[in-house]
Amino acid sequence: MELLQDLNPSQRDAVACIAGPSLIIAGAGSGKTRVLTYKVAYLLSQGVQANRILCLTFTNKAAREMKERIIQLVSPEAAHYLWMGTFHSIAARILRQEAENIGYTRDYSIYDTTDSKSLIKAICKEMGLDEKIYKPNVVLGRISDAKSHLETADDYALSQRHSREDRNDRLYDMAAIYRAYETRLRSANAMDFDDLLLQLCLLLQRNAEVRSFYQQAFEYILVDEYQDTNQVQSQLVQLLAAPQNNVSVVGDDAQSIYSFRGADIRNILSFRQIYPTAQLFKLERNYRSTQTIVNAANSLIHHNINQIEKQVYSENEQGDRLRLTAYMSDRDEAAGVAEQIKSLKLNHTIPDYNSLAVLYRTNAQSRQFENELRRLSIPYRIYGGTSFYQRKEIKDAIGYFRLAVNPKDTEALNRIINFPARGIGDTTLRRISELSLSAQISPMDIIADPAGKGLDVNRGIQSKLLDFSRLMTEVQEAMDTQDAYSFAEFVLRRSGVMTAAAMDMTPEGMDRKENLDELLSGIHEFVTQRQQEGIDFTPIQDFLAEVSLLTDQDEHIEDYTARVTLMTVHAAKGLEFPYVFIVGLEENLFPSQFSTSESEVEEERRLLYVAITRAMQHCSLTYARQRFRNGQINFSSPSRFLRDIDPDYVNFNRPTNSQPSAPAFTTRFTSTPRFTSTSSLTPTSSLTSTSSSTSSSLFPPGTSVTHRVFGRGVVQKVYRENDNDKIDILFDAVGKKTLLLTYAKLEKV
Repeated sequence: MELLQDLNPSQRDAVACIAGPSLIIAGAGSGKTRVLTYKVAYLLSQGVQANRILCLTFTNKAAREMKERIIQLVSPEAAHYLWMGTFHSIAARILRQEAENIGYTRDYSIYDTTDSKSLIKAICKEMGLDEKIYKPNVVLGRISDAKSHLETADDYALSQRHSREDRNDRLYDMAAIYRAYETRLRSANAMDFDDLLLQLCLLLQRNAEVRSFYQQAFEYILVDEYQDTNQVQSQLVQLLAAPQNNVSVVGDDAQSIYSFRGADIRNILSFRQIYPTAQLFKLERNYRSTQTIVNAANSLIHHNINQIEKQVYSENEQGDRLRLTAYMSDRDEAAGVAEQIKSLKLNHTIPDYNSLAVLYRTNAQSRQFENELRRLSIPYRIYGGTSFYQRKEIKDAIGYFRLAVNPKDTEALNRIINFPARGIGDTTLRRISELSLSAQISPMDIIADPAGKGLDVNRGIQSKLLDFSRLMTEVQEAMDTQDAYSFAEFVLRRSGVMTAAAMDMTPEGMDRKENLDELLSGIHEFVTQRQQEGIDFTPIQDFLAEVSLLTDQDEHIEDYTARVTLMTVHAAKGLEFPYVFIVGLEENLFPSQFSTSESEVEEERRLLYVAITRAMQHCSLTYARQRFRNGQINFSSPSRFLRDIDPDYVNFNRPTNSQPSAPAFTTRFTSTPRFTSTSSLTPTSSLTSTSSSTSSSLFPPGTSVTHRVFGRGVVQKVYRENDNDKIDILFDAVGKKTLLLTYAKLEKV
């Protein structure tokens, strides 16, 4: 009961409900993680054994943080045996025990996206398919989508929907590629990320004995971020929770923004239909943001039809209104935001640059902001660059570890067999692959005896292959006796990887050496941590299992230098900042041009809701009237979502870096029909601008002009539209362009 005293009434009710199914709708900033951790601690305090509790998250980072909080509430001993981790890590853990039941060995490899694309590329090449049509990312995306819907290669081949879609996109051989991909994964004793969930789900569906065992093992199941689950994840929860259904899910349908990854908002919306006896709890108090920010976000999201009704509120200070600023161009927008950031720091309004984040819809938008921040010497970080474990030298090093553990791992073999260079080229690898497929022999078995297995290569190549085979034999022998750190250090030294990096004195080579050193440091830290947990010996397999399941957020390396954060809104979910700038609020950008259905537009609105609720104290919204996209300047209309925000919570700000003829802004928008993609949000101008009649006399049709970017052209017409004077010009080099006359800076020829 002491635990419950730390919670508000809504949180307390949600935590104390442990029997049967429960749905906890947690509004933005309402203490979702707090409720989840307290619920686990409460179960432990009620005498439930830790190993009977399964807690599923979406990042390893979230799982670690939750476990640390639980330990503070109870004790390390009480929480030690909790089953806590991501869907994928828990699935991998179970499948290690049950591998033989699905035709694998316990040492199976887990292919990341790079490995999968490489394998698909090889399959398409062997099938003689056009790589411009059968792009690896497109093919993998379709396979991933099928697996997230519990569709095997056989299911895919029988699906009329898939057949129709593949014909429409000229991907006639998709079903064959999927089947070959699955065959090659199995022959390599490997699974991709989607397989971890699919294979476990199929195992539980088909094997009653295994299903019963795990249903009895997990007495209580808790799921974080339930709005982000896909079909296979929802099915896994149902299979494991039955028949007692002591399952608690926490999430917020208003923050469901990952449909492109397979997330299905219907899982949370229909939870009470799937579990008719489920109790509903709503966490509606926002502890993060000011009242104004919360009210503005509410007014936006209430325009969505498909949602669970709730009224999020804040008892924090009232706070400032959101600031909306319109700029003439995307460059002006970036410059204006950068200037505001500089001013906030110079005026000591913020303690440091860590207080600020710039959120955008697409990664491509970062370029202009990077340019302007550099121009003003403002330090920044881009959240979500190339992750540490995706860097080439790190993947090469880990490739040795993977091949030692699983000699059938063909992707690891192809990556490292000629790194460092051993004179084993692509032709040799192709012949090994062809012989392996035709004779059903493992590539490593061929390499260990090329002459005996009939490999068509000369004696020099045979000698090099045998040298590599002896190296891997030596490495595998060391694996059995050395812990992960000692083994990794031995492999990097014995293979020549570390020597090759040390001999490269270029800046890039020095970076690679530092990264390899950092890898060893990470493995050493991993082993040390396990020792502190009472585990005497940590094999390299345990480290591989850990790193193969890292997510983007898990790989974020702490950087304590004060910097402005630049990131997409998708990447910002779960984070918070005192000051937030949400930029590029224009039609066909935010919402995306690819959002055409009502459900897609609703997800885009949820995305903006997430962006606004990242702000703790101040939130600024910006858009540009023209933006350089797809190689040309395009005129933009303000996002329809700006009309969804109650104007009582918005101030319209005139940019300080605008030219004299930039329009001023009224305080309210005219209401317009929802989902009107061509609607305009043009504030009334209080400034005198050149009339179209005057402009026509200056540049009558037929006038020859020059433009600093587009060169020479001929005026076609001048006209006024949306309070702006526009001019159509037929340029010699780029064809017809429509420009804002005020900013065109034309010269008569």
